[in-house]
Amino acid sequence: MLSDDTRAWIEGATSARITGITRIRAATSCLLHQIELDGDTGRRQVVLRRFTDQSWVKREPDVALREAGSLQHARRASLPTPTFLAADPAGERCGVPATLVTKVPGHVVLSPTNPDAWVTGLAQAAALIHRVDASGFRWKYGRYNDGERLSVPAWSQEPRAWQKAIELANGSSPSYPECFVHRDYHPSNVLWEGDRVSGIVDWVNGCRGPAGIDVAWCRHNLASLHGVTIADDFLNAYVECAGNNFEYDPYWDLMSVVELLPGPPTMYEGWSLAGFPRITNTVIRERVDAYIASVVARL
Repeated sequence: MLSDDTRAWIEGATSARITGITRIRAATSCLLHQIELDGDTGRRQVVLRRFTDQSWVKREPDVALREAGSLQHARRASLPTPTFLAADPAGERCGVPATLVTKVPGHVVLSPTNPDAWVTGLAQAAALIHRVDASGFRWKYGRYNDGERLSVPAWSQEPRAWQKAIELANGSSPSYPECFVHRDYHPSNVLWEGDRVSGIVDWVNGCRGPAGIDVAWCRHNLASLHGVTIADDFLNAYVECAGNNFEYDPYWDLMSVVELLPGPPTMYEGWSLAGFPRITNTVIRERVDAYIASVVARL
């Protein structure tokens, strides 16, 4: 499961002995393992992430360093995140770029028993991230499909809304105050203990940028999971949490969905791995269409 060199690297970084290794089946673009350790401070768990997607590493060769930098910045601001322990940026010990972090307690919640508390908790956690100053942070927000020629998806039943969204996304972005941004903020990256957020994980895309892109990224995930109403509930809760620090602009909502092009929307594999019931591609596309139309109606 892990090479002798990788095991030696982990034990050297933690000053502890590996007593167990378990695959975490929650990641879709890398390998995650929970490592059980026994050392002078007792038993504990850490998480090893190995970036096995070669196309991703080729596109972003500093991906392990970016996660390390994001986690260190987040911990300095006392955000509820894993603690960074070590990185193997070039894969010299792990075969591929890798990071080692502490394990945060809690679990992913996608089907809440108390939707109002769930949405409020997601909004509060996002607002907490965005209160962090990102001045001088190395990585800056950028669009995922920048430079690609985009067109209205053939599967859509809302072509006018998509055309408007693409036109807007291809124009100039609104001005915004830079803050610390998770850049992949959605329910699968938030951990819970009861009704309390216990951790925010997966900081591979952390950057300085607009709070609106995190809010939008979470909104389109919520719309796909549960529909437009709960996405709007999250926006209302976030506006209340952020107060005068945030000014809503539909541009970011539209950008977050346009960023999914040119491929058609499908159910995110991480939802299935977290135990969420299967959603057909037809339903996902209907929900994305409804969400795009609802945002365009705000313009």
